[in-house]
Amino acid sequence: MSIWIIFKLLGSLALLMFGMKSMSEALQKMAGPQLRHVLGAMTTNRFTGMLTGMLVTASVQSSTATTVMTVSFVNAGLLTLAQAISVIMGANIGTTLTAWIMSAGFSFNITDFVYPAFFIAIILIYYKRKRFIGDFLFGIAFMFLGLGTLRQTGIDMHLGENQEVLNFFASFDPNSFTTTLIFLLLGGILTFCVQSSAAVMAITMILCSSGVLPIYQGIALVMGENIGTTVTSNLAALSANTQARRAALAHMFFNVFGVVWILFVFRPFVDMVCGFVGYDVDMTKETAGAQAFLANAAKLSFVLAAFHTCFNVANTFILIWFIPQIEKFVCWVIKPKKVDEEEDFRLHFITAGFMKTPELSILEAQKEIQAFSERMQRMFGMVRELLTLSSSATAKSNSAQTGDFNKLFTRIEKYEGISDNMELEIAKYLDQVGDAHLSDDSKAKIRAMLREISELESIGDANYNIARTISRKYQGKQDHFSDKQYDHIHQMMELTDEALTQMNRLMAGRKESYDVNRTFNLENEINNYRNQLKSQNINDVNNHEYTYAVGTIYMDIVNECEKLADYVVNVVEARMGTRQKDF
Repeated sequence: MSIWIIFKLLGSLALLMFGMKSMSEALQKMAGPQLRHVLGAMTTNRFTGMLTGMLVTASVQSSTATTVMTVSFVNAGLLTLAQAISVIMGANIGTTLTAWIMSAGFSFNITDFVYPAFFIAIILIYYKRKRFIGDFLFGIAFMFLGLGTLRQTGIDMHLGENQEVLNFFASFDPNSFTTTLIFLLLGGILTFCVQSSAAVMAITMILCSSGVLPIYQGIALVMGENIGTTVTSNLAALSANTQARRAALAHMFFNVFGVVWILFVFRPFVDMVCGFVGYDVDMTKETAGAQAFLANAAKLSFVLAAFHTCFNVANTFILIWFIPQIEKFVCWVIKPKKVDEEEDFRLHFITAGFMKTPELSILEAQKEIQAFSERMQRMFGMVRELLTLSSSATAKSNSAQTGDFNKLFTRIEKYEGISDNMELEIAKYLDQVGDAHLSDDSKAKIRAMLREISELESIGDANYNIARTISRKYQGKQDHFSDKQYDHIHQMMELTDEALTQMNRLMAGRKESYDVNRTFNLENEINNYRNQLKSQNINDVNNHEYTYAVGTIYMDIVNECEKLADYVVNVVEARMGTRQKDF
């Protein structure tokens, strides 16, 4: 075997993998939002969840993309883990379409049809509205070109006439259970190494179609691929949150369980699939002749695709009735991490291992920003609690209450550090996503999200500034605020908290159903109230109701609340893609 043929084999495999990746990403760009909506809406029970997973995966040609979308919905509370498991089962069936496409590519020469696709794609790619269709055609053309080149390379290698290769595979006893296990393990290791079950499936089809690899060993390789691809997702999920790791483990359990039970009925099941396709298991070159033997061997690519589909359909039919038990099992194996929330500023939704495509990465970033926004409102709740602790006339003489005050202020300080870290980490992640080839809509979303996290971090700063002012007043020797001042501050904080609630309602829902005027009206109300308190403060100081120093601290808190409300409006404007003066 010449070095040229080896490079041709590796290059065609690379072309196949690149084509599949490009095709999948183009499909997600064209239909990503609609697919996510379908995934969230059509999972009312285990059967619709399974069908949804199957259809979405068949559409985007990527079970990984479906799994990532599913996990993000689980994290957002839109799907339960049980529903996610049913979707993942469907994704396993949907991904078998890839094997059928590849088997068609190995059955006849399709490279002649790819050149018109390249020509049409290059025209479409220069049209702004049609360029994703062009990307899709490029992807599918590259995939079929890779398949066609693989097929021709397999023929040029003359593996069926290579005695050394034939002797190597003949050294394994085809009737031995140990041989099946060896090829099962080999398939898993190969898939894990090349990070692509499609590439290993293509190699298996070459070996089987050339008559070198017996069907039983070939199917053992396919079974190993099913396990190998789940090892990759579990390793990727190690750095992810609890629900992502549980979903990955459920995927592995599904495939491992299927391989275990299929081993008990291995021969009869394979013979049944061969009967469906019309492949003669017992035919040999000596008994039927070389021409008939090769014609029979040509059906092996369809046998592998049919087995892959039958295996996943049968496995799903068995396990779909036990989804609650699978959910309990993965929850028992993977316990939630016990961490102090204030100490844990790790991102919960964004993980490097799950950053598969730009469109899905944007969805993950949106969930992280939503969590950031909710955290800032919790921080404001602590600030309000801090004010309450400082308002008692006997607070300074109560050492226990002083300890509570200092502890709460320390928590607020930590939250301010968390907000700084979250802004930097999300911005870094969005910068990585922005380096990819994105649609104009996605680029606009990234710009808006960068503004959102900047304004959310400013909300964190405003919270901390209010807390520092309260602490300075509490620790100093100034007189207490009057009851009227406390009432005014509480009223201002109540309005500010309502603004934060409206903001979080927008971050958690769909902007089409959000009444942005409510936020703008609140901001105007806060501005007017601040102006009213400012005028009243001057009069109260002049009337000697309290000292100038107390009035200054009092107005610092009021002004900081008003600034915080301005930052809230900026977040809302960034998310809605509009400005207050547009309304």
